[in-house]
Amino acid sequence: MSLLNPSNGWRSSSSRLLALYSFLFVAWSCTLIGVVYWEVTSYLDNLARHSLMQRQQLFARFQGEQLVEALATSMTFDMRAVDAYGLFDARLQPLAGPIRTIPANLPLDGTIHELNNCVDSDDPDMPRDSCDAVASRTMDGHWLVLVRDNGSLFAVTTLILHALLWGLSLTIIPGIAGWHLLRRRPLRRIRGIQASAEAIVAGDLTRRLPVSTRRDELDMLAVIVNAMLDRIEKLMNEVKGVCDNIAHDLRTPLTRLRAQLYRIQQQSPEDSLVATQMDQVIAEADTLMARFRGLLRISELEDHQRRSAFVELEPKALLQEVHDFYLPLAEEGGVSLHLQVDDDLPPLLGDHALLFEALANLLSNSIKFTPPGGSVILGARAEGGSTCITVDDSGPGIPEAERKAVFRRFYRSENGNQQSGFGLGLSIVAAIVNLHGFTLHIGTSSLGGASLSLECRQVKALV
Repeated sequence: MSLLNPSNGWRSSSSRLLALYSFLFVAWSCTLIGVVYWEVTSYLDNLARHSLMQRQQLFARFQGEQLVEALATSMTFDMRAVDAYGLFDARLQPLAGPIRTIPANLPLDGTIHELNNCVDSDDPDMPRDSCDAVASRTMDGHWLVLVRDNGSLFAVTTLILHALLWGLSLTIIPGIAGWHLLRRRPLRRIRGIQASAEAIVAGDLTRRLPVSTRRDELDMLAVIVNAMLDRIEKLMNEVKGVCDNIAHDLRTPLTRLRAQLYRIQQQSPEDSLVATQMDQVIAEADTLMARFRGLLRISELEDHQRRSAFVELEPKALLQEVHDFYLPLAEEGGVSLHLQVDDDLPPLLGDHALLFEALANLLSNSIKFTPPGGSVILGARAEGGSTCITVDDSGPGIPEAERKAVFRRFYRSENGNQQSGFGLGLSIVAAIVNLHGFTLHIGTSSLGGASLSLECRQVKALV
């Protein structure tokens, strides 16, 4: 049985949590940058308006030639293309200054206004785009227009914005690298846990989940699961020990009982009633002994220490051997037995005798349940990283509702009650399959009967 593969990329919990944290961090950083940018912009805007208001109040104290002289003197200290002025008479005709016409959208109310189109002039040193402007009346009845370009303000705020964005990017890049590194370690540990869990699911109850020295949440969970596995292994060994002891202890008395019955049978007249009854009793004793042998065989197969003796096997030679062995039985029952094996099948890692026994059980069942004149096909093909061995027949098949139950000990399908058997054959096959780490599927064959497919992993997948 194969467990679900560990999550990759965005599917893992660690990746999602780190991505959520990164998203919240970026969102908060963007909010912070927006607030800082808005605060700095508001502060500089208020500072520029306050400076323009101070200039307006300063020049309001002058009139006549003193005002013109003060305005001309201020131009030597003002930044070109940032500050400009214009002096107009009562009829709004220009008197002095680089501004020769009052901006069209500027009200003459002595209040600072923000204009999108500042001054219409061919002079490259004049503010043209967004600006703050004010038109106020002087003491001698003239109109004074003061203009301050907002471009310098935008340059400062843009510089601050770029600095904040660079800081954010330099934070995000290490964050993404940290996210990539941090999510890899939990995935590595999960893969180690999965490898141990798959071995446990396959029947190796001696395996335990790996525990690191960090003693984090995964280690706490692994310790809890390992404690449960210790208890489960102990209980399973106790149950297995009781069953094995019962089967082993009863086998000797049954053997003695059969021997005594056989002696009584031999001492009775050949065609007497006692001899006939002894035949029936001996047959029942043989049935009980065969069942106990089957139970002990399954117990033996569940011992995974036998894996240490596994060797590389050629599937084609093994299947040819099984086919040749059962061909006379199939011919005796009037069943056609065919062998269909692809060339260049990958080798298998396993026990030759056990695999022969498993395939023999599958083939024997198919031949037994296939009516005379039917067909059975033993085949093998390579599928990706596995070798798939199939046994297809034209018999009654196995109902879908019973496909899981047939692997239970002593289970016999209602369709097969007329056939001899103890219900242990497929249980032995399941034990051999689990011992090798293979997978057995039951389906419907193209011949109309049952299809049993054994998926065998290659040598590289088991090493």
